[in-house]
Amino acid sequence: MKVEELYLQRLLQDELVKKQKQAIKGDSFEDILKSALTEMKEPTQAKEESLIDTLNKFIQDTNQMQKESAELTERFIKGEPVEIHDVMIAAEKAKTSFQLLLEIRNRFIDLYREILRMQM
Repeated sequence: MKVEELYLQRLLQDELVKKQKQAIKGDSFEDILKSALTEMKEPTQAKEESLIDTLNKFIQDTNQMQKESAELTERFIKGEPVEIHDVMIAAEKAKTSFQLLLEIRNRFIDLYREILRMQM
């Protein structure tokens, strides 16, 4: 898969999980729609992050997803009351995030090698 496809897949998974949590809380469709429109209208004040900060945050997020997936899987195996779809969603999110991280790493390695070739 390409990096762009993995990134979009991860964004869609995050959005789906967020909407499912809102539906579980009992929010009506109108409430969910209003919150989505509010998020779109309000410009976010984003401070400028360096590439290193962004990559560190992404690595931490990926690590957290891996831990959550492992914890849910362990709880499911022990027989604790965990929904199988929650286990599967957590595992897929962790897998997709890790694949994206590997693709980004591979692109950086390719870029580094290209820069080395240009200097010679």
